[in-house]
Amino acid sequence: MNRTIFLTGIIFGVSAVVLGAFGAHGLEKFVDSDAIQTFDIGVRYQMYHALFLLLLGSTGRLPEQRKKLIYYFIVGGILLFSFSIYSLATNDLTSFDFKTIGFATPIGGLLLICGWLLLGYRAHKQFN
Repeated sequence: MNRTIFLTGIIFGVSAVVLGAFGAHGLEKFVDSDAIQTFDIGVRYQMYHALFLLLLGSTGRLPEQRKKLIYYFIVGGILLFSFSIYSLATNDLTSFDFKTIGFATPIGGLLLICGWLLLGYRAHKQFN
């Protein structure tokens, strides 16, 4: 499981760098500055949580079994939060109205919060 968590962190980290470069240099011709700032929020949170996964996969302080649910919360949160933000920021470039799936963003944010809280709870139980 540690290997999977770590590799997932790498994949999300690399894709955050690629998407960040695309947002900074490729989108400026197609969307307004507000959309670029929105896109950047998705990139930033994706990178934060890619680093989170790298640390989670690297630590031996928690047993692997205790990391699995945290991993699922964070991955689900990244996919729903960041990727819905990317879709909403580039909504004008497609024929599909991504505003209809805008509810995914707060659900993704909630999953990210749950992942952090579960990490805190499990760490507290482990160290006491």
